[in-house]
Amino acid sequence: MAKGLGNIMKQAQLMQQKMARLQEELAGREVEASAGGGMVSAVVNGKQQLLSISIDPGVVDSDDVEMLQDLVVAAVNEAIKKSQEMMQQEMGKITGGMNIPGLF
Repeated sequence: MAKGLGNIMKQAQLMQQKMARLQEELAGREVEASAGGGMVSAVVNGKQQLLSISIDPGVVDSDDVEMLQDLVVAAVNEAIKKSQEMMQQEMGKITGGMNIPGLF
């Protein structure tokens, strides 16, 4: 019984080390999403940090600031969603598809 528990603990430690390495690797990866037919684009890294936003000058209209704000929010939210999906997919490779509560 103790030997089996020891093996489980070793496997858990190895999984934890792999996850830490993967999180570091994902921090360097970037995903991009756009809104308004590409008029607004957002780039987010694997840590769900916003890295940049690009706005086509043609979408800037002082009479319709709300539309621009909506496009920025939509692009950022989509980029964050893509980043989270990327992380879940990569972590699933390590955990064998197990959904471990509290992991993210």
